[in-house]
Amino acid sequence: MVNIRQEKTEDINSIDYVNEQAFNQKTEADLVNNLRQNKAIKLSLVAETKGQVVGHILFSPVKVEPDNSNFNAVTLAPLAVLPAYQRTSIGSQLIRIGLEECRLLGHDLVFVVGHPEYYPRFGFVQAKSKGFDCEFEVPDEAWMLFELQERVLSKRGGTVYFQPEFREAM
Repeated sequence: MVNIRQEKTEDINSIDYVNEQAFNQKTEADLVNNLRQNKAIKLSLVAETKGQVVGHILFSPVKVEPDNSNFNAVTLAPLAVLPAYQRTSIGSQLIRIGLEECRLLGHDLVFVVGHPEYYPRFGFVQAKSKGFDCEFEVPDEAWMLFELQERVLSKRGGTVYFQPEFREAM
């Protein structure tokens, strides 16, 4: 049984551990902590089983320019699951619940730089084909978006700019 819930202060060390183990480095854990310290987190969820945090997903704000695009957008990064719990649908649950929570919070779009064979199963499509460029150089197939509000993509596109913490991590 997996419980998906908002992060709590006492989860911070466990979230660090999950990110370090999932990515085999500290970069993502440092990114999460920098975003947290700068109050640049819109949503942070953990997956818990038997009292242990085994997964984590984070959404932080991005800016779409030109400003007249009027998008309330976030990015999904990182998504992490402890190696022993990968391929058990925990990541999928985190994504589905996270997307729904972002929709309920009033966000229009979610952007992700991710695996082009993984994220489309949740409804992500290539962002470039919808008129959105990334401030970073990323392969078109890895640069994706998810529409949270109906017909929001009928508005203009633009360039997506990440929080300074992302630029530092790149």
